[in-house]
Amino acid sequence: MKSYQEMSNDDLLALKAELEAQYKAFQGKGLKLDMSRGKPSAEQLDLSMGMMDVLNSSTNLKCEAGIDCRNYGVIDGIQEAKELLASMIEVPADKIIIFGNSSLNVMFDMVSHAMTHGVLGSTPWAKLDKVKFLCPVPGYDRHFKITEYFGIEMINIPMLPTGPDMDLIEKLVGEDDAIKGIWCVPKYSNPQGITYSDETVRRFARLKPAAKDFRIFWDNAYSVHHLYDDDQDVLIELVTECEKAGNPDLVYKFTSTSKISFPGSGVAAIAASDANLKEIREHMTVQTIGHDKLNELRHVRYFKDLNGITEHMKKHAASMRPKFEAVVDTFDKELSGLGIGEWIRPKGGYFISFDSMEGCAKAIVQKAKEAGVVMTPAGATYPYGKDPKDSNIRIAPSFPTTEELALATELFVLCVKLVSIDKILESR
Repeated sequence: MKSYQEMSNDDLLALKAELEAQYKAFQGKGLKLDMSRGKPSAEQLDLSMGMMDVLNSSTNLKCEAGIDCRNYGVIDGIQEAKELLASMIEVPADKIIIFGNSSLNVMFDMVSHAMTHGVLGSTPWAKLDKVKFLCPVPGYDRHFKITEYFGIEMINIPMLPTGPDMDLIEKLVGEDDAIKGIWCVPKYSNPQGITYSDETVRRFARLKPAAKDFRIFWDNAYSVHHLYDDDQDVLIELVTECEKAGNPDLVYKFTSTSKISFPGSGVAAIAASDANLKEIREHMTVQTIGHDKLNELRHVRYFKDLNGITEHMKKHAASMRPKFEAVVDTFDKELSGLGIGEWIRPKGGYFISFDSMEGCAKAIVQKAKEAGVVMTPAGATYPYGKDPKDSNIRIAPSFPTTEELALATELFVLCVKLVSIDKILESR
């Protein structure tokens, strides 16, 4: 099969005419599909409905410690909830604090506290002339929104097959004390589905930052979100590695059940060193008298233990796997060898990352929208919404039905081909 670059202008124009006829047919279908965010489907949400029956007016609402979960108190979260989430992200229960329903909210709180009060006695970031964050790209747009909101300068760090470019990270962090943190989604990364290698994790643990208040924001959002039972990525545990390296305070590790139970009613947590947790508790006692212990109790009694979560996530995988495979199989069939796009077949997580020819992503997304399919805005996977190559597109397969997804993917491929042909013809 010839790549598009190898085709003559006449052949490209003939192909374009054929593809445009197909595109007009799509426009006539009146599609209204939204693939802009990684929301669980109704089918996935239904998997957790049994949780709604765990607590009722006749239920014993005391946790194992005998505390009435209807009342104030227990700032850390009930012990059994700490044990459940700690087992999920492979840390001891005494290294974890339970928060509310959203890990993103916890991350926002940690940046906000660092801005106003500093980190372990360091100067509050808001009082410094410059504060910078490292941002592996493509990455998670909501992470970038937090640092942008606080006026923190963001620096792009290229993603490699093993994780972020550690040579560049080590150099920048070691030289510049204005660099205060880095965003990481280390397992089945958003959007590429890359899991950091063992060496990458250990190099993170061995970092020697110029800023003593530098922190790794380790968002382990997809720790149990495998697509396959027999082919799963393994991520070594960073909190332990930091302790081994003599850097126990270096990391904040975040998790939640948002894409396990209910996104709007999950349980979030942070794991960190004793010193970090002590500081977090101090500001939590001002912020709240305790989070939603009934929700914590509901999750514990429904899942019971890590095995319960694992079995539950197999059901999620059964829903997600055909969707991921439908998208990537279509890419393999329709785009392989054409030289107009690259993609990764992830083993887990929530997204598929597609890299078009340079200068084409915005046009592809717009063309799909004009035919009835809304996608994540091009550039969203980069700080400030600015992809320097205008190439990366994040695809979220979870929310549409399998039938809708097949249509949307067919249209997407068509848009990639049309925009790429125009780009090649313009360049000649």
